[in-house]
Amino acid sequence: MYGRRASAQALARDVFDGLPPDFAVTVAICPPVIYLEAVREALADQDRVLLAAQDVCAQTEDGARTGEISGAMLREMGARYVLVGHSERRQLLGETNEGVGAKMLAALDAGLTPILCVGETLAERDGLRTEAVVAAQLQAAIHGAGVSALAHSVVAYEPVWAIGTGRNATPDQAQAVHAFIRNWVADQADKAVADGLRILYGGSVKPDNAAALFAMPDVDGGLVGGASLKAADFLAICRAAG
Repeated sequence: MYGRRASAQALARDVFDGLPPDFAVTVAICPPVIYLEAVREALADQDRVLLAAQDVCAQTEDGARTGEISGAMLREMGARYVLVGHSERRQLLGETNEGVGAKMLAALDAGLTPILCVGETLAERDGLRTEAVVAAQLQAAIHGAGVSALAHSVVAYEPVWAIGTGRNATPDQAQAVHAFIRNWVADQADKAVADGLRILYGGSVKPDNAAALFAMPDVDGGLVGGASLKAADFLAICRAAG
């Protein structure tokens, strides 16, 4: 929940202008939903910077759900991706694993690519429950859509304990959980789905740690928070992924 219309458009244009025309990394930005169309106008029709939404309603049909926004509406505004189960929505707004799974299914039904966010809190990590928590989040997410849905999704690992707490995850710690996620998907589906799954790291990615994180074999990119509010920082992270 940052920015205004003009600043959202300016940030998007700065990101677009800072990427070379032949940049091979997928880049998507997630403005507040009220500015999606304005950012779409600022970017015009191109595939160098894609649009993503920050949330989606679990219901797909039009109906009396004041304040909600459907996947079909997001698609009409130009979104290609949508976050589901972001750690802030889980922690601050009480979203459950089951509810996140319903949103993932709704996103897929609307033709959006869900970016499924999973991760553990500090208490869960200190209690040696990281793998159990992440597995439960993954299992609930595929309950309605089926494990094959992961072939059309992105997963983002967000270690909640490393976001704004002063405790940073090392590249090796990130890699360990990413490898667990990929192996879990291979066990639930097949190796081809697991190998093709993009797993992003979302624990305070910054220009000074991005390259080391992205060098890990199972870290396929970043879900960038605060550093995305400055075009120069976000572009530096993008270049590290390239």
